[in-house]
Amino acid sequence: MPRSAAAPPFPSLSPSPIPRAADSDRRRTSASVVLRSVLEHGPVARSTIARLTGLSPASVTDYCARFARLGLIREAEPPRQAKGVGRPHVPLDLDDSRFVVGGVHVAVPYTTVALLDLRGRVVAERQLKHGATDPSAVLARAADGLTALLDRAPGCRPLGVGFAAGGWVDRDSGTVVDHPLLDWREVPVREVIGARTGLPVHVDGHARALVNAERLFGRARGSRSVLHLFVGNVVDAAFATNDEVHYGPRSQAGAIAHLPVPGGREPCECGRSGCLQAELSERTLCRRAREAGVVAGVNPMRVVAAAAGGDPVAVRLLVERAARVGRAVGLLLDVLNPETVVVTDIGVIHRADCLSAVREAVGADRAAAVVPTSFPDSVLAVAGGAVALDLLYRDPLGSSPVPN
Repeated sequence: MPRSAAAPPFPSLSPSPIPRAADSDRRRTSASVVLRSVLEHGPVARSTIARLTGLSPASVTDYCARFARLGLIREAEPPRQAKGVGRPHVPLDLDDSRFVVGGVHVAVPYTTVALLDLRGRVVAERQLKHGATDPSAVLARAADGLTALLDRAPGCRPLGVGFAAGGWVDRDSGTVVDHPLLDWREVPVREVIGARTGLPVHVDGHARALVNAERLFGRARGSRSVLHLFVGNVVDAAFATNDEVHYGPRSQAGAIAHLPVPGGREPCECGRSGCLQAELSERTLCRRAREAGVVAGVNPMRVVAAAAGGDPVAVRLLVERAARVGRAVGLLLDVLNPETVVVTDIGVIHRADCLSAVREAVGADRAAAVVPTSFPDSVLAVAGGAVALDLLYRDPLGSSPVPN
């Protein structure tokens, strides 16, 4: 995803470049807030958008006309006119019928490919199990799977592809820098998927992608600061404040896999014991379930199913794990103090007692800040697609296609 040019080491003596850059940023921001207002409040009148955004009615009308030409918004049915004089205000709404984005999420056991509409809703989805984790083969299969979904949706025009994965993912270079569980190093995802699909590809870590999904389409909309904790085979986090996700140098922020867990004894690949990912990962959950005779295999949904069927050991394993998740949340709350904490975890998604265990571990004074993911049935598909949708809503005029 492109970034603005770095500032020069010393102020320029020429005043002209600075206003041009500032004007460009201002226009991009104004376009973004107008489209976000339609997303969040539509059907909505132009006058209401002007009031919500603080922009002039003329500016709002201009941006809305551009969005309509691009096919991003449409006029909705006006409300029934009460008796009186004057033309009724024609409200505007998002046009979610024309465009889709592709989503690719690479997990340890399988890849999810999906199509999402402009409201972040999954309209098609498929899981592709890994025969092997060679990156070239995995990415080629993902690109072909995405193309097959698009072929079955001939009325939808793709705006681009979002890719998400765990591990260290560099947004700017479009690269998976390091994913130890897949044994991926410096994989040029943007280049590979882009060459195979012919579409623009945007790449990010899945925790950051889900923060953006939550602030655009989920429970965290309107929150001034959001922490997302992703607990799967990979355990990582992301933090956003004032609508901006923190990345750090080469997008390395959020790497919490090796934070020490007090009392943890699980051996970690780093050579220590009690690291956060080693203690909380779904692989550890499944191994403990196998050792307890609850299930066979490595699918954590079997543990959830056993718990739903009344197996007390499965219930105990999930609730105890959720309490450890809660202690991790408490630690991150102490450091970052976010307004909202979103937890993506298989136990929290499917069981109220697991969410209660997380909140109890956090403490009564902060429990209300902790919420489960807003996308329980499609979290990985949303993670991929949200990478592309975030770009659209940040720069709708720059990232939208020229209309046919």
